[in-house]
Amino acid sequence: MSVKDRDPLTGHQTTGHEWNGITELNTRVPRAVWFFVIVTHVWALVVWVLMPAWPLVTTYTKGLLGTDQREEVQESIAVANAIRDDWSSLIADLPVDEIRADPALMAPVNDTAHALFGDNCAGCHGSDAAGGPGFPSLVDDAWLWGGDADTIMETLRVGINATHPETRYAQMLAFGEQGILPRDDIRTVVDYVQSLSGTGAPADRIAAGAEIYATNCASCHGEDGTGMAEIGAPNLRDDFWIYGGGDEAMFETIWGGRQGWMPAWEDRLTVADRKILTIYLQDRAKETAQ
Repeated sequence: MSVKDRDPLTGHQTTGHEWNGITELNTRVPRAVWFFVIVTHVWALVVWVLMPAWPLVTTYTKGLLGTDQREEVQESIAVANAIRDDWSSLIADLPVDEIRADPALMAPVNDTAHALFGDNCAGCHGSDAAGGPGFPSLVDDAWLWGGDADTIMETLRVGINATHPETRYAQMLAFGEQGILPRDDIRTVVDYVQSLSGTGAPADRIAAGAEIYATNCASCHGEDGTGMAEIGAPNLRDDFWIYGGGDEAMFETIWGGRQGWMPAWEDRLTVADRKILTIYLQDRAKETAQ
């Protein structure tokens, strides 16, 4: 088919291409399309002139308007920080009880606490602060070092087994791996410890386990098994277990030992941030207990 042939129905010239009797017409691009192409090119030229656009060796073209979104963001951050400083400085200086009694201060606490926890704590303790295997719940009454406001803030500041020079140290000995107790004694003391929280076991095993416990465990967990908050030794009489309270989990804990770790937040979180998190955790614990 010749390129100059015309379609008998439309009168348009053809391109010379034909597939199975279907002829391709050589029609012009609609004027509306040309209009939008021209407009977009002109608009691009205008933007190149008015706005930052072209990278150079060490800088970029600034544009006639001198717009700098990075500076705008920095200015917005500065304004937000100035507004935040008004209430965060008060939170840093006041005790927790006075903060709770001031609705004007509790408003920003409640507005920022959840995001603060999500950004810094939820990765280990869960979005609901309920913890998981190896990570303690922060919404129950089983605080290793104590759950009062001052103690929580101090734990946040220095961490546990962290690099902070004042960090809290806590470690469960590996009684099996270090050859302190044989397997049978470990399983016997597991039965005794479980009996402290109400799990039944034969009387003879409980008596034997009590002797092993008194010799090896009471110095940290107390003679009655209620723990010692001053050294981070957990209470063994409740039903809160960081690594699990079943036979195998407890055997593994006593056999191989445990050494948890929590980073020190003093360099990352301000005093106000740590106090906000403390209030948040205490309030979440009250909500969970109800």
